Amino acid sequence: MERVLTALMDLVVPPASMVMLAFAWPTLAFLRALEWAVKALTKEDMRGKVVLVTGASSAIGEQVAYEYARRGANLVLVARREHRLFAVRENARALGAGQVLVVAADVVREDDCGRLVADTISYFGQLDHLVNTVSLGHDFLFEEAGDTAAFPHLMDINFWGNVYPTYAALPYLRQSHGRVVVNASVDTWLPMPRMSLYSAAKAAVVDFYETLRYEVKDEVGITVATHGWIGGEPGVGTGIGTSRFALEEGAGAADQTQAQAQAPAQQWTKADTTPPLPAPGGLAVEEYARAVVDGACRGDARVRRPGWYDVFHVFRAFAPDVLGWTFRLLLSTAPAPSTVAGTGRRALVVAPVGAPTAALPAPPVRPLIEYPAAVAGRRPAAAQLHKLE
Repeated sequence: MERVLTALMDLVVPPASMVMLAFAWPTLAFLRALEWAVKALTKEDMRGKVVLVTGASSAIGEQVAYEYARRGANLVLVARREHRLFAVRENARALGAGQVLVVAADVVREDDCGRLVADTISYFGQLDHLVNTVSLGHDFLFEEAGDTAAFPHLMDINFWGNVYPTYAALPYLRQSHGRVVVNASVDTWLPMPRMSLYSAAKAAVVDFYETLRYEVKDEVGITVATHGWIGGEPGVGTGIGTSRFALEEGAGAADQTQAQAQAPAQQWTKADTTPPLPAPGGLAVEEYARAVVDGACRGDARVRRPGWYDVFHVFRAFAPDVLGWTFRLLLSTAPAPSTVAGTGRRALVVAPVGAPTAALPAPPVRPLIEYPAAVAGRRPAAAQLHKLE
């Protein structure tokens, strides 16, 4: 009897659901537009509020920081590349930001995340928005990677690089009824060739935050932003036109140095950036960052840019073979990848998301700003924090 019921449900529920959605779609669209209008009128005023942005030294993170600066927010800029953060800090000040702290930290290290949140609270006394933008993409078929050394780095940066800062910041976000903003990708629901590990990590990130949304209820807001092509760079979702062995913000400095040191034995490859292909329907980094911050200030649960990517939800749910045929066609016409001499395997390619970056050494250790003795005693001696005078 149970098997018969299951078979009947499989036969009836999908077409019935499609018919129901077809009739309900106009009403749902109207309600969504009405909700958007109400939220736009009651948008959160960020003047004087505190926003912590990870991966803020370049690409999406940098532009998100500028958007918050235009809204008069106080900023905490976090990345490994300290010298880049100083330039971003000055630009943010020129755009209208309040006070700006620069923190050199590695978000894949739990103790660094605890420190950067403690620094924020010690100086500002509150935290209103946490924006996680760190990402690391790649461009290799899983079976042809040739070396597994990058696998844990990809998972660490794309998953734990979001989870650790959130874990450290969540108690303070509860106090301020703040918000977590997450930079995800269409790869979470639109699997793309040559992006298997990245897609898995980003899918884990989205599922984590969708679950966390129900755990924190209305005490902390969560905005999950997904993007496709950005600024002509395929970045997340295609793996075409990328730089090789270049770690984006959030990658561990020690991990990067170790990987470089072991490059000959592990078949790591450095190469110039391949010119990106045209991006149909893509958008500029600035436009995406503006949409993310606008959505966060409105209290949107999800921000998707470009919006037309949503149509692939339908294909994946009701016609997954169409996506499969498309990917097979693309792969059959793609140029043959380069291989490592003597192995027959492809050279491992690790590409940054948003914009190509060069491999840089770890940021230097610099003196702290002065803290009261009770607070300083709890801080690591090598912490790096700089006050904007």
